[in-house]
Amino acid sequence: MSDTTTGNSNRRCSFCGKTEEEAGGALVTLPPNTPVCPACLEREVNKMSQLFGFTMPGQGGNDGNPPRTTTDEKGNQIEEVDGEPVDGDNANNANNGPFGGWSPIGFFTGSGSGSPFGMGAPVQQPKRKEGEPVMAPVPKPHELKAQIDEYVVGQELAKKIVAVSTYNHYKRYDATQKSDVQIDKSNILMLGPTGTGKTYIIKTLAELLDVPLAISDATTLTQAGYVGDDIESIITKLITAADGDIERAEHGIVYIDEIDKIAKRNGGPEGTGGGRDIGGESVQQGLLKVLEGTTMEVPLSGGMKTPFSQNATIDTSNILFICGGAFPGLDKIIEKRLNKSAGIGFGSSVRENYEEDRDILKNVKVEDLKEYGLIPEFLGRLPILCTMEALDEQMLFDILIKPHDAIIKQYQALMAFDGVELEFDESALREVARLALEQDTGARALRAIIERFMLDIMYEVPKDDTIGSVVITGEYIKGNGAPIIRPRGQQSLPDTSDTLLPEGEITVEA
Repeated sequence: MSDTTTGNSNRRCSFCGKTEEEAGGALVTLPPNTPVCPACLEREVNKMSQLFGFTMPGQGGNDGNPPRTTTDEKGNQIEEVDGEPVDGDNANNANNGPFGGWSPIGFFTGSGSGSPFGMGAPVQQPKRKEGEPVMAPVPKPHELKAQIDEYVVGQELAKKIVAVSTYNHYKRYDATQKSDVQIDKSNILMLGPTGTGKTYIIKTLAELLDVPLAISDATTLTQAGYVGDDIESIITKLITAADGDIERAEHGIVYIDEIDKIAKRNGGPEGTGGGRDIGGESVQQGLLKVLEGTTMEVPLSGGMKTPFSQNATIDTSNILFICGGAFPGLDKIIEKRLNKSAGIGFGSSVRENYEEDRDILKNVKVEDLKEYGLIPEFLGRLPILCTMEALDEQMLFDILIKPHDAIIKQYQALMAFDGVELEFDESALREVARLALEQDTGARALRAIIERFMLDIMYEVPKDDTIGSVVITGEYIKGNGAPIIRPRGQQSLPDTSDTLLPEGEITVEA
């Protein structure tokens, strides 16, 4: 049996059993404590390059150049492995040593040019020019809100909170450079029913500020070491959004959606029947330092950190974290608290019925969120609570037509590509808003409803080049009529009172 003890002058190669004297060079110790002679290491590297399809520095690649060859101690021809010197080596020594200047350290750690499996890729060079500021000056809160108003209808309080918090967050960075007063971060926790615009507000904010944005889903996050996304993967997405510019990523925005899904689960603590909560409380605890601000090392290629991955160091102190969720069931907790003080007698307050209050979340307090399952330490790092209003029929109507990228404008643009003008009368828009309110899925229901009624139109109309415009009426949305088709060149809208046909038919005006 070969002696492979480190430090033994007679130790032997784990592959061929030769000593250093017999091998003609120093043995390299690979983890875990495995001595390998230069010839065997070179041979194994060549095998791996053929097996996995990567080309080592100095080997022939897809350029058609044949690989360089050399001979081993027995006179056999083998492919020559060559490359860059190890960091700290002199360039003159690049081809010295048993490995021809190529360092096996880079191969096994991913830090050199010979890292296999596509790992250890170089960091993407930032597109930002030298001397160019990391980000443009942040508009004042009223200016920022006015810009958001062009894209988001309603939610006045939420837009004001986001505008002020964002302005203070980035002003905090400049103030820290000029003052010895340490200003805490202004991370935000957004609460509101589904489809009320939480994610859309943040996307719009990032576009207006021209800062990198990473949107992650909390449902996929698990405690480190378990199957699922690590918390570090969120920061990796931000670096990717910043095109590899670490400094720009350090001034970006991270939005963690579905944050209510990592609420602490009931059932008792670990060891008392509850089990380990790898996707709930453990994730909250893992997010604490990231939200507060810390220097962390994240893999640039995503996934888990390994010896083969190239990592980047990033400071999260100036990253704005915004967490959002629908928090189903939180309304019951708030209602229970509000009615707790109501009792019996002349001096007691009247018990109110909050079941019909669609905006009960505006009464939320930290104690309600604690009862829901968010730990106090986590809530302490999200000091700003922002509640979204439940959408009513008028807000849904406005969403159809008022925003810069309104849904109606999107369909009109699609039809315009075929040279067809699309019109909706007010009764049609009102009926769409009413149907969306019944579905109780927020603004997302609007597109689903319009898509259903536009399907046949978008399928049939492009067939006929004589069609100039299509009018969608309220009766058609109700199922009592049909859309009105006008030939090209007809400018005025006809009287539609006597031209409505049963659903499924199309009225063509000659």
